[in-house]
Amino acid sequence: MPDIYSKSKRSRIMSKISSKETKPEILVRKFLFSHGFRYLKNVRELPGKPDIVLSKYKSVIFVNGCFWHGHNCKAGKLPSTKKEFWETKIGNTIERDKNNYSKLSDLGWKVIVVWQCELKNKELKEARLSNLIKEIRN
Repeated sequence: MPDIYSKSKRSRIMSKISSKETKPEILVRKFLFSHGFRYLKNVRELPGKPDIVLSKYKSVIFVNGCFWHGHNCKAGKLPSTKKEFWETKIGNTIERDKNNYSKLSDLGWKVIVVWQCELKNKELKEARLSNLIKEIRN
């Protein structure tokens, strides 16, 4: 099935999608800061440019969008149009993530992934954020 938008319109739509300073990232950062954690953002020198780096705890946090990083949840479902394109694109992202997580682990960093869907529901969000503190400290 062809795209319903022209190439230029699709390009404008895709350019509006932010890769940093997303609402889920900001939520996690505010939570951490309010609990006394200090961090760096988007450190280029580390593999994968982690969203949050907690040097004191030798931990990095990736706040991943379920669709873009291929999470196995409702929000991670691929579109029915251009299926082959999306399977390849998201598959490559999953492989890149695995490689980056492996490199970070080899460098001695603890890798923590927070999924966008974990922050949508209020009860899940509270549980995930309090578990995040335990993950960082352990």
